[in-house]
Amino acid sequence: MSWFESFVLGLVQGLTEFLPISSSAHLRLTAAFAGWTDPGAAFTAITQIGTEAAVLIYFRKDIVRIVSAWFRSLTNRSMRSDHDAQMGWLVIVGSIPIGVLGVTFKDQIEGPFRDLRLIATTLIVMGIVLGIADRLAARDEMGGKHRAIRERKSLKELGVKDGLIFGFCQALALVPGVSRSGATISGGLLMGYTREAAARYSFLLAIPAVLASGVFELKDAGEGHVSWGPTIFATFIAFAVGYAVIAWFMKFITTKSFMPFVIYRVLLGLVLFALVATGVLSPHAGESAG
Repeated sequence: MSWFESFVLGLVQGLTEFLPISSSAHLRLTAAFAGWTDPGAAFTAITQIGTEAAVLIYFRKDIVRIVSAWFRSLTNRSMRSDHDAQMGWLVIVGSIPIGVLGVTFKDQIEGPFRDLRLIATTLIVMGIVLGIADRLAARDEMGGKHRAIRERKSLKELGVKDGLIFGFCQALALVPGVSRSGATISGGLLMGYTREAAARYSFLLAIPAVLASGVFELKDAGEGHVSWGPTIFATFIAFAVGYAVIAWFMKFITTKSFMPFVIYRVLLGLVLFALVATGVLSPHAGESAG
């Protein structure tokens, strides 16, 4: 991997990690369209450490408050009813599905799941799901001629059951094209949460999963064509760009619809299907054991 490739891929990672369009799919597609070798699941996991560092800094006040309350609740019974302490447990509970399924399907994630036809399918299907969830949220928020405005749930109403559902939605992102934020936000909207609440919990829930995945994949960074230097460089690029994207996205979702992302996902999936069907791209273009 050249330094230019690592710069471009780090930029793509930072731009797409927090948007509901799938960073892993875009890293895979960037390599395929450019004729580069697929950077592989290990490169993706490690560069995600950079974007999660951006989450840690952006949500640092929330994280410090939650971690502090959670630790105090271990020895202080009165703290166990505190919302922040409960959020600590809910992040742990919600992280279980992706941890179990990530280890179970590791070989598939690094192999068959990176087929461009599967990526095109997940882009379209999950785009439609996000569109439906977004419409339901908009209907509740705006009401209608014969419908009253319906109040949506905040994170204070999050319990173990919903936390696990969020967790299973996040686990879907093990398949490139699904999108971690897209799946968890869609799940949250379908369960009746506000856009802001679904996005905030999505970002918090990703922290342990992504950091654990990145650390686990560190041993593979120097294998094949992926080397330490370009990988670390891409990780720093992803961090800087990712922080800016988080700040923009959290403001965007408070007043805007997800429909632009839905349309983009569906169109990209259709274009990808067309390119594969016409032979312009091979379903395994740019693949490598990486």
